[in-house]
Amino acid sequence: MGNVAVVGAQWGDEGKGKVVDWLSERADVVVRFQGGHNAGHTLVVGGETYKLSLLPSGVVRGKLSIIGNGVVVDPWALLAEIERIGKQGVEITPDLLRIAENATLILPLHAHLDRAREEASGAAKIGTTGRGIGPAYEDKVGRRAIRVCDLDDPATLERKLDRLLAHHNALLKGLGAAELDGGEILTQLKEIAPRILPYSSVAWQLLDEIRHTRKRVLFEGAQGAMLDIDHGTYPFVTSSNTVSGNVGTGSGVGPGQVGYVLGICKAYTTRVGSGPFPTELTDAIGETIGDRGHEFGTVTGRRRRCGWFDAVLVRQAVKVGGINGIALTKLDVLDGFDELKICTGYRCLGKVIHHLPSSQAQQAEVEPIYESMPGWSESTRGARSWMDLPATAVKYIRRIEELIEAPVALLSTSPERDDTILVQDPFAA
Repeated sequence: MGNVAVVGAQWGDEGKGKVVDWLSERADVVVRFQGGHNAGHTLVVGGETYKLSLLPSGVVRGKLSIIGNGVVVDPWALLAEIERIGKQGVEITPDLLRIAENATLILPLHAHLDRAREEASGAAKIGTTGRGIGPAYEDKVGRRAIRVCDLDDPATLERKLDRLLAHHNALLKGLGAAELDGGEILTQLKEIAPRILPYSSVAWQLLDEIRHTRKRVLFEGAQGAMLDIDHGTYPFVTSSNTVSGNVGTGSGVGPGQVGYVLGICKAYTTRVGSGPFPTELTDAIGETIGDRGHEFGTVTGRRRRCGWFDAVLVRQAVKVGGINGIALTKLDVLDGFDELKICTGYRCLGKVIHHLPSSQAQQAEVEPIYESMPGWSESTRGARSWMDLPATAVKYIRRIEELIEAPVALLSTSPERDDTILVQDPFAA
């Protein structure tokens, strides 16, 4: 029985929360390895809906949950989430949750800069959530970040904050925005330190100890492959590597510990915010898919753009992310359509291509090539075996498998965790 990494195979919002929750019953430990509280995972357990942003999905099942060093942590957002989940009956203690001591902190100044830059960008804005994720990662790479461990060293904290503000206030001044008061931020950090430090842990060491006990670890990703800082639709991407190659770096384990990589994708395609979207539907069909799928962001509430399934993008995600199998979600949203379409290639500058080019200009020129398939009138919602599915739905799934060059290991037919068809157990693969 090996470890499993769960990653998004589209532009995020693929339903990773439910799949991770479903798999967490088989896991002993759940680890978040990248992203921040711009991620949003929705779990429905026993009729209760849990909306998580920073907390690994395993907390709802009482599994040891670790926020890895690859995550940028807003301590105020984390404590608010812990309080909110606590009101739903899930008590989060340091025995249940650990935070890597070398994880970077998101400070109020990061969100302030994030919003200031977006406002200054006008029509060219990236479409960030405005939560400071990007600026926090920039500080991390720029070697000026404040980390969880710094909360335990007031002298170092003050010195590092001075250096950080020298950089940020220069940027804010250039944008015509108000500069920040270091004394106020330092006071806030000193106040929150005793509430965060009990969760601090040497995460890599803990995971090494877990490895020797042969416990099963589930590595939980956020966003999706097409939002990866290197492999996504740059610059309309997130600020971290979302593909499975970042599991080891963002958790503190070797690449050999990853095991099975499960990619999550919807039976259609969605994206939030700006950026290219070859199969986007701006007509009544797109509206219908969005309404049926309740396509609104867990974190932002923004309506998601919807379109037909893009096999080119998912195949690219499979190759780049080393995906062994797919969990296909929201098949039931397509119930009742007479005809379905799948994108099998692109036309770009007079040529037929079978990948999404890296060039921003070429991405804007891409036109989808569609293959049509018959839909089905029967309901697939709540199906728990292949026998419950219409024959045309099975053909649709099999065609997706052929085009993306990866098998469907799990099929989700509703938000409820038990409405899942298991084809291949990732932990036993």
